Amino acid sequence: MMNQLITACSALPVIALLLALLPVAASAQAPAASSGPVYPAKPVRLMTGSAPGGGGDLTARAIAQKLAVALRQQVIVDDRPGATGMIANQLLSQSAPDGYTLLLQPSSFVCISPHLNSQDGWDPSKNTAGIIQVSAYGLIVVVHPSVPAKSLTDLIAIARAKPGVLNYATSGVGSNFHIGAEIFKLRTKVNLVHVPYRGSTAAVIDLIAGRADVMFGLVPVLNPYIREGKLRPLAVTARKRNALLPDVPTVAETLAGYDVESWEGVMAPAGTPPSIIGRLNREIAAAVNSAELRELWKNRGVDTVSSSADEFSAKLRAEYLRYGNLLTRLGVRK
Repeated sequence: MMNQLITACSALPVIALLLALLPVAASAQAPAASSGPVYPAKPVRLMTGSAPGGGGDLTARAIAQKLAVALRQQVIVDDRPGATGMIANQLLSQSAPDGYTLLLQPSSFVCISPHLNSQDGWDPSKNTAGIIQVSAYGLIVVVHPSVPAKSLTDLIAIARAKPGVLNYATSGVGSNFHIGAEIFKLRTKVNLVHVPYRGSTAAVIDLIAGRADVMFGLVPVLNPYIREGKLRPLAVTARKRNALLPDVPTVAETLAGYDVESWEGVMAPAGTPPSIIGRLNREIAAAVNSAELRELWKNRGVDTVSSSADEFSAKLRAEYLRYGNLLTRLGVRK
């Protein structure tokens, strides 16, 4: 009995030592990720291919303000205009896939521009990880008051009677304005002369001055001039009428099946961890669905949209292929 007691007592220090080591062993077996910094540990950069004050810039700043609060980290909007969005696209693909560099672009910059800059080899389905779609919007077809068209039917009749006389202004080759007009030309078999400008501002200035006749443009940009009587609206290009201009018909009410709708979305570099993509998707979705941003989108004539990351990635692939085929059919080249 005494020997058993001595043996038990002598084992106590060993047991105590093992118990003391248990926390150390447990921490050694913990996942390595838990010892790293929690995302985001530094400011996040949200790039756009827009010029300051442009549509993409305004969308990015509205989202960045909400996202900074949700992430408890600064979100810096970095506008990188040029080459119809390709400068910003390339910068994204050259960035580390760590969630600290993001890109907000309209559909034309990521699904049309790459086809017209084939030497760059940039493909959104390969070079980006889709995070979320944040908006959808149609364009509006307007004419200068000197053009005697009061409806889309009138415009088609005038263009057919005087082929090559009327022109239409755009922000550049391959813009959504350009493609919307070219689809219209294909469907109606009219000859409108394309006049590409270096950006929307110059195109709108010449349109208001009467140096351009027609434009497919953004509702929030052109609506002030419509209200002042400086431009006449004929139709909107989306499937449904725009809430800001409920009396303006859709193009489809004249040309069945016509539907040209653009969108904006946020992307990260390809290879960004799914956990970061998921976090950003949730936070940006909450931002765009907030009462404040829904009202802002409405006042801009834009529909609120929030998709899953997988849905947006699939849309990027499908739209990139669709526009590639469409550009070939339309014969659009840079």
